[in-house]
Amino acid sequence: MKLRAYAKINIGLHILGKRSDGYHDLETIFHEINCFDELELEQHSKITMTADSILVPVDGSNLCLKAANLLQKEKHVKRGVIIHLKKNIPIGAGLGGGSSDAAAVLRGLNLFWELKLSDAQLRALAEQIGSDVPFFIEGGTASATGRGEILEPFSLPMPYWIAVVTPLIHISTAWAYQHLEPGRNGTAEGYQAKLVKHISNPKRLASLIHNDFEQPVFQTYPELNRIKEQLNSQGAVFSLMSGSGSTMVGFFDQEKKALGALESFPKTYQTSITAPSFKSHHEPEAR
Repeated sequence: MKLRAYAKINIGLHILGKRSDGYHDLETIFHEINCFDELELEQHSKITMTADSILVPVDGSNLCLKAANLLQKEKHVKRGVIIHLKKNIPIGAGLGGGSSDAAAVLRGLNLFWELKLSDAQLRALAEQIGSDVPFFIEGGTASATGRGEILEPFSLPMPYWIAVVTPLIHISTAWAYQHLEPGRNGTAEGYQAKLVKHISNPKRLASLIHNDFEQPVFQTYPELNRIKEQLNSQGAVFSLMSGSGSTMVGFFDQEKKALGALESFPKTYQTSITAPSFKSHHEPEAR
């Protein structure tokens, strides 16, 4: 069984404040893009995995194995599986690759092991793995609050070509939170309503939707600000950082401009482009 695990970008990221459990309340929009890892599930006597990148751990810390072990334990499954992972999504770049892989494993094993769980049941399991794993069970576009696990899917007719640029910079999410300015007021910005209302007005979007991590991250990693400026100079109508970085995202009204912008960056950067008409394909393929 073959599966795709799509990346996501954050359209806006507002940190409301720190919670009593040590996590932060946030507000963001998750939006899937046309960049994906490829997974294959095969029969095996136990749960194990392989990966085509030495940067991907294949031990118990891997979210794919956590997902498989959790599902096996919770549903008392006697069978095993070997998971083959082909990594295409940049690692540690704010695109949710590991979380998406874990969700793909849950979706795939639900069919592979013939468990017949609903999406709601899969989301409940996904929440035990990581805050943004539940989003990837269905994908698409969703408003995310709480730690990122409280989801409200909604329809967003995206009119732009989305150009994604990831340089060879790794930013720790924990570091990014530590460098946020203190004194969060806990007030949500209403990103979903603003995005839906002003999606065709990029200047308005740029004034209303921000990523709170940009200021501290750009101070330490000025290369990311230069990437944002380069996207804008190449014709992006709106641009911002995804998650805690290091991925930068530009929204373009023409494919030609988006492709030209991506070609202007060094070949060492990882890039992708998503068309306005893009819809993810979550259904598994038979071998």
